[in-house]
Amino acid sequence: MARRGITVEEVVNMMFDDEVPILDFSSESESDSDDDLIPQLVEEVLVPIPQDEVPPVNELGWQFANSDHRPCDFVFEASGSGVQPELPSTVTEYDCFKLFISDELVGHVVEETNTFAEELKQRSEAGKMERWVGTTVAEFFTFIATVLIMAVVRKKSLKEYWTTNCMYQTPFFKTLFSQDRFLLIMRALHFINNTTMNRLDPLAKIRPILSSLTLKFREVFVPFKNLCIDESLLLWKGRLAFRQYIPSKRHRFGIKFFILCDVLTGYVQDLVIYTGSTTDIVNIDGLGVSGSVVVNMLKPYLEKGHALFTDNWYSSPTLFLYLMKHRTGACGTVRAKRKGMPEFRKKMKKDEVEMKCAGPLLAVKWHDKRDVHVLSTISSASMADSGKVDFNTGEHKMKPSCVLDYNKNMGAVDRFDMRNSFVECTRKTMKWYKKIFFHLVDCAIHNAYIVHQQVTGQVIRPQAFRENLVRQLLEHHHTPRNAPTGGRPSLDTPLRIKARHFPSEVPQTAAQGNSTRRHCRVCLHSSRRPRQRKLTRFFCAPCDTALCAVPCFEEFHTLKNY
Repeated sequence: MARRGITVEEVVNMMFDDEVPILDFSSESESDSDDDLIPQLVEEVLVPIPQDEVPPVNELGWQFANSDHRPCDFVFEASGSGVQPELPSTVTEYDCFKLFISDELVGHVVEETNTFAEELKQRSEAGKMERWVGTTVAEFFTFIATVLIMAVVRKKSLKEYWTTNCMYQTPFFKTLFSQDRFLLIMRALHFINNTTMNRLDPLAKIRPILSSLTLKFREVFVPFKNLCIDESLLLWKGRLAFRQYIPSKRHRFGIKFFILCDVLTGYVQDLVIYTGSTTDIVNIDGLGVSGSVVVNMLKPYLEKGHALFTDNWYSSPTLFLYLMKHRTGACGTVRAKRKGMPEFRKKMKKDEVEMKCAGPLLAVKWHDKRDVHVLSTISSASMADSGKVDFNTGEHKMKPSCVLDYNKNMGAVDRFDMRNSFVECTRKTMKWYKKIFFHLVDCAIHNAYIVHQQVTGQVIRPQAFRENLVRQLLEHHHTPRNAPTGGRPSLDTPLRIKARHFPSEVPQTAAQGNSTRRHCRVCLHSSRRPRQRKLTRFFCAPCDTALCAVPCFEEFHTLKNY
């Protein structure tokens, strides 16, 4: 009598004594954040799982894996994945951006900024804040556009964008804001009322923006099958209770984000800011902090057949069995000493591999340049061609299938960090919540870029997308400023002595007409004769400098110290 193969469902049922009830994610509980400001920002809270519902891993019964190993193959319905709002194929960058940064959200920021500005005006050291005039939604969109331009035109300080030094001045910024107005908005930028916020919440200063954007991220896009979770570090070297030190990251010091990404598109599906014991997750007994992070971020996507890819900080047999019970596959590197991991040989030569399985759960130790441990419920116990050729032998390099799956699907968060590093609008600031705000704007623009690409089918550079977005923001919201009067005189151009110059008449203004005159620069700043305020109707167009025809025009263009 022929033997019948055991199914995945039968293996799972044998591993668990009782059926694990499906978590009810529809229930809501009270939040610590100030949700009265934006009612729709209420967050769902995961119901804690009792200890006896976490899968046991002490008696998994690991055995050597062979070709008969059968991984999980959960059915995933991909027809509902992708961008959820029905958008026309002619959708613009501005339309995609407004899916996340809406008029309602900006209106909330404007209201809180104006409130905080009035508080600053009441202080004894108010200074220039005494000249504060309330900002508007249109002006704040122009402010965002200005910050996005600054991400492309890099300078050491904000004041350098309004410099009059002709060697590196950028006149375009003067047409958007005066220097004082931009710095006043930056100083007064605020997101919640200080008198009503929950002071026990470490993220209270940025909570309304964070909750709104993470909610929008989940609503606008439904992920495809493969997902990945990884850490991201936002540079911050100031004093902050939840600042982290991660030596393996480029910045080392900063604010840690847990990010859930769709592997196929790179869309940021969700993010959580790590604040220690007060992080926005429900700790699940038996899964630890890392497992609780995964389950909390995956709660809208369980029971749907997704496949998750993680690194060794998250992976464990306990977590993978729990996800498998909820029809979610997983694959990732794992620490050799994790509870429930099998014992492998200590010494292995290069390219040697050892595979062990417990039902659909596969554990692999492979020695490449060093030992690599991988855990998977979705990979076969086989070796596959990596597509590379050994330089010495000329043979094709073979790797375990789970390693190839991991390498193919695990880089979405790192690619997001790399792409943002070239055009990010975050700036050095004294307030940590302002830096998080600009980082969240970068995340929203990244997602808007993915949405635009998915809907239109156009593949453009991220910087070109931002340039188009800035142009459209200014077209919709910017009101041209009046020409500035007074201020600091521009410095001499270094080519005033070498280049060819000819006198021209000063352009007429509507007020003065034929009598338009300007003060001669040489007469006003001369070091060779007594200074005087003398009007002239001639100027040098390339230097944009008013000069008397005789002798000032000649002296200005021939003498270094006139």
